[in-house]
Amino acid sequence: MLSDEASPSSAEAPRREPVRFGVVGHGWRADFYLRLARQAPDRFQCVGAVTRRPEAGAGLEREWDIPTYRRPEDLVAAGAPEVVVTSVPRTANPGVLRTLVGLDVAVLSETPPAEDVDGLRRLWADLGAADLVQVAEQHPYLPIVAAVRGLIDHGVLGEVTSAEVSWTHDYHAIALLRTLLGVRGEPARVHAVHTTGPVLEGPDRGGWPDVQKVRAAGHTLSILEMAGRTGVYDFTEGQWFNPLRRRRLIVRGSHGEVVGDQVTWAGDDGTPLSAPIVRRHTGLDGNLEGADLDTLTWAGRVLYRNPYPGARMSDEEIAIATCLERTVLWRRGEGPAPYPLADACQDHLLALSVHAAAERGEPVTTATEPWADAVRVA
Repeated sequence: MLSDEASPSSAEAPRREPVRFGVVGHGWRADFYLRLARQAPDRFQCVGAVTRRPEAGAGLEREWDIPTYRRPEDLVAAGAPEVVVTSVPRTANPGVLRTLVGLDVAVLSETPPAEDVDGLRRLWADLGAADLVQVAEQHPYLPIVAAVRGLIDHGVLGEVTSAEVSWTHDYHAIALLRTLLGVRGEPARVHAVHTTGPVLEGPDRGGWPDVQKVRAAGHTLSILEMAGRTGVYDFTEGQWFNPLRRRRLIVRGSHGEVVGDQVTWAGDDGTPLSAPIVRRHTGLDGNLEGADLDTLTWAGRVLYRNPYPGARMSDEEIAIATCLERTVLWRRGEGPAPYPLADACQDHLLALSVHAAAERGEPVTTATEPWADAVRVA
């Protein structure tokens, strides 16, 4: 069974040189990476950012105290980053990726790496062989997902047969489904429906709305048949932040299941057993350790330990930091690739197929794409 030594995040990471990274682009997503250098300066160092407009660069320099440049070439020459994060519109991203790969620089690309299937195929044809591009898909590295993956990897659920995700959208949700199901680049048969219904507005990136109102929100429900396993995709527009639509994560296997944070499994003699995944968060009540995630445990075992103690990161920030740090460790030859370009291409392909099936009102079957052999599970 599980032990602290075997858990995916059980030990504090060894002390290494800080990750030296640069950013191309600016805005809400780019700020996540810039915050990492403030929250955990012993682990992350931003060496600069690229913006097309000088006034945007001046704003970043004032707010984040970093140098800015107008071209990726200048960032690479002056800052010598180990990895460059691209946080630009999906239409511009392929061109930026090609430029950085041409400079022999490792890239952590924001999602998705291209706009449509043809764009994915062109991008793979141009960059697949270079093996320099990882994609910033943080969802498989969220603490609760890492904990559930630990249960799966150690056989607690037996052979996993199905998973359901109602949490996030498109390629993010597909990444979770593929990770939990252990599916790679196999063809898939995709069924989907799209409906619209009323939902009370919740917060968005800018916070809560000034006036409460009910609006029509699209709802997409899809069943994906992949490699003999079943994935269920369930997403309502605005669900990311709306507390009226709670996260739902279900994984079923031959010997048990996980529903949210509740685990049911078969004991050695077949007796049904149940225990929750318990989150320990410091800073509550009389605890003076500071507000921080500590561990996720189950049945007396540590499934996950926060790799950035003291940084006061949210779960989303922990996952983003993990993906960035693992990209640099991969580039240094010290660890596996966290989320390669091939995986991102497959996830976006399946997400586009979900929408195509809903629009057509009939199932869509995907083909074996050029990147299929390179797809792995994060």
